[in-house]
Amino acid sequence: MDLLMVSGFFLALLVGVSLGLVGSGGSILTVPILVYILGFDAVTATGYSLFVVGGTALVGGIRNIWQGNVNFTIVLFFGLPSLITACFVRAWLIPAVPYTMFTMGSLIVTKPLVLMVLFAAVMVLAALKMIRSAPVLTGIGRVPGIKLITSGVGTGFMAGAVGAGGGFLIIPALVFLAGLPMKKAVGTSLFIIAIQSLAGFAGDAFGKALDWGFLLPFTGVAIVGIFIGIRVSREVNGEKLKAGFGYFVLFMGLYIIVKELFIR
Repeated sequence: MDLLMVSGFFLALLVGVSLGLVGSGGSILTVPILVYILGFDAVTATGYSLFVVGGTALVGGIRNIWQGNVNFTIVLFFGLPSLITACFVRAWLIPAVPYTMFTMGSLIVTKPLVLMVLFAAVMVLAALKMIRSAPVLTGIGRVPGIKLITSGVGTGFMAGAVGAGGGFLIIPALVFLAGLPMKKAVGTSLFIIAIQSLAGFAGDAFGKALDWGFLLPFTGVAIVGIFIGIRVSREVNGEKLKAGFGYFVLFMGLYIIVKELFIR
């Protein structure tokens, strides 16, 4: 195993830690690791990311059920529409998009480039929302189901399009729209991420040859990390966690934009 592969597996541990700590960040780390460290193309990386993040989040989600940190009303109204949308996008929409989308002079705009820039742009918007806004604890009983469904569909679309579990979108939605405390939002987010990511992966993987010799060990290391993250999260203030996560997402989003558009 070469140095880059060792580095990639070490970073897989951080993928799990991020998911366990803040209920998100898995795809934010996984996609760049697969593309920039391990050399996968963006389309393959976004598909593999769905399995890694989904499998890891499933373990964390089950753990949070035992701790009473999963709101199943939100899972139903937010998670189910998200799952269906992610599967549809990954199975039918992404394959229909041509590799070379268009050209502008000497610039060739490809599907991988658009996926990575779209991924980063959504990261930046979500990060700014987390950093600038204070949570409005309205209570889940006052949130119209249609708002949760609509938000779930939007999150599922992004999850399927860019191979993200969508936690960087789910967490703000659960905190600001559904009014959940940060730590309960984390637990609910993990469960939603798990079902929508694995559904998206199933749609993406249909009829494809997959490198299970890489995917299973990489995911296993991430699962170890999620237990570390869950343990650490018990000692961290929820509001500090929200702000810190927002700055982390902002940094990663800006880095990807610069890397994809200006450092080719």
